[in-house]
Amino acid sequence: MARFVLVHGAFSGAWIWQPLADRLKTAGHSVEAFDLPGSGDDHTPTTEVTLNACAARLCGMLAASAEPAIVASHSMGGIVATQGATQCRDHVAALVYVSAFLPKDGQSLLDLTKLPEGAGDQVQANIVIEGMPPVAVMPDAASAPALYGCCTDEVAAWATARHRPQPLAPFATPVSIPKGALDGVPRYYALCTRDRAIPPALQRRMIAENPCADVVEIDADHTPHLSKPKDLAEALDRFAAHLFASQASGSSGKIATR
Repeated sequence: MARFVLVHGAFSGAWIWQPLADRLKTAGHSVEAFDLPGSGDDHTPTTEVTLNACAARLCGMLAASAEPAIVASHSMGGIVATQGATQCRDHVAALVYVSAFLPKDGQSLLDLTKLPEGAGDQVQANIVIEGMPPVAVMPDAASAPALYGCCTDEVAAWATARHRPQPLAPFATPVSIPKGALDGVPRYYALCTRDRAIPPALQRRMIAENPCADVVEIDADHTPHLSKPKDLAEALDRFAAHLFASQASGSSGKIATR
């Protein structure tokens, strides 16, 4: 079975992975979720929440075990996972993007949202920038339709009540991927077809520009780990099986999408 390390997105924390983590553990996988700096129960000052600080937090989690991990990231977590993987490559078995930003070298999260395929993004349309130093806040009224559209009202309310303001640096900082830094690291993508935060068209463009070893489409909103945890767990289990089969055959796996 695989070791999964889960990287959450903006406004949330490790808590958001619990329904998925339970299913992965039942299937026999080991699962580790953690709070990024300034998120969840972590109280790092806003001025210290940078993309590199987030990447370092991920690398610290990965280094806690000798077993390389499948790093599964969500939303903004895709930026963090990509940057972190360049800094601790030996601890990463594969990168899985769950309706996540999948950047090329020199791209930031904000760069990706400004692509034509990002039109209609209900997070960028609704977030409010406030405070000093400034943070992004997702209004409660906009959260359910933008992030939790396929969740029950109870689950959407539970998640929204746990939101925290998001420091802006991880949004605006471009990733730096040195030449060859991610060579041999397989990528996988769980595409959510009802996503109103990262429109499916943008997800497909990122996949086309960063070919993945396998792609699974899930009929879900932006947060399938809450709305469709069974479907997402099955996708991650499939990715792990593909990874192990590729390793057994001595190849990185044929690039394919469906």
